[in-house]
Amino acid sequence: MTEIVVIGAGYAGLAAAKLAARWTGAKVTLVNERDRFVERVRLHQLAAGQTLRDRPLADLLRGTGVELVVDRVTGIDPDTRKVQLRGGALTYDKLIYALGSRADLDSVPGVREHAHTVASREEAERLRADLANARVVAVAGGGLTGIEAAAEFAESHPGLEVHLITAGELGAALSTAGRAHLRKAFARLGVVVHENARITAVDAGGVALADGRVDADTVVWTAGFTVPELAREAGFEVDARGRMVVDQTQTSVSHPDVVAVGDAAAMRRPDGLELRMACATGLPTTQRAVRALADKLAGKEPKPFRFKYVQQCVSLGRRDGLIQFVHEDDRPKEKVLTGRWAARYKELIVKVTILFERHPTLPAG
Repeated sequence: MTEIVVIGAGYAGLAAAKLAARWTGAKVTLVNERDRFVERVRLHQLAAGQTLRDRPLADLLRGTGVELVVDRVTGIDPDTRKVQLRGGALTYDKLIYALGSRADLDSVPGVREHAHTVASREEAERLRADLANARVVAVAGGGLTGIEAAAEFAESHPGLEVHLITAGELGAALSTAGRAHLRKAFARLGVVVHENARITAVDAGGVALADGRVDADTVVWTAGFTVPELAREAGFEVDARGRMVVDQTQTSVSHPDVVAVGDAAAMRRPDGLELRMACATGLPTTQRAVRALADKLAGKEPKPFRFKYVQQCVSLGRRDGLIQFVHEDDRPKEKVLTGRWAARYKELIVKVTILFERHPTLPAG
């Protein structure tokens, strides 16, 4: 019997394991360092003081036939097709690499020592404890993670002074209407925005900029993500960011017995467009990748890869939101949905994501 090992049980890895068990006749083993599924898109809510639902992986895998191994992956030997764990090793015929991404803590001095992140549940819980006594928080990074975090902190802690520091214009990837609503929301929430600000260091007293500083007793780092070094260390072909380079079936270009999904895969459309790290990318491409793997195992030719974006969903606290509709190549359209309806829309999307994890054959894009 073919043995498929999936490493990483985030949004892409959990779905990949369940799809592989359903669509192939293989024995599927899922390896994850923790026994819980983490709703990463909600971690800014956890940090702000809200309670997240506990989601044991065993519950999400019940009845699927997937074997769960709770252990840390320490290495991969592609020559012997072994995944090294702290407690032993697993042999595979096919490997699905789904280790995801994490906050980049080393691109700027002081970040690792002095900043919090919302990239893992443990980090969000530490930030939650710190925010309970904070007076001023500086959120470094003007991407969607930073925007959502700043809005959530300001709404949940009305007495907290919240600063958002971005290297470019606030909401640069949004349309004119989207940027206008974002500025209106931040003004309502009292978030102080520092645009076109280059961060040079983080210290115990805040954030140093190329042309000044922002004093804060708590710094939250959302300015960029990186991926684990395991793929590079194992000798797989990776891009400059360490993501596994894959073909149109998301198979490693250097090792055809390995498929990469989610943030740790360097995915491109046939027209060359690089796909961004996001659930909107990871879930539908994971379906396509596992379907292609199943087709290959069955001796069939995989269908051509097609992918298009539809929207970007941004929460601005619990009562406001921004749905930015986009062209298929992710360029913003002028059309947006804002306010309470947008907040409800975003909440529905997040809930549907969990529904997808329970039933990953549902359409994902």
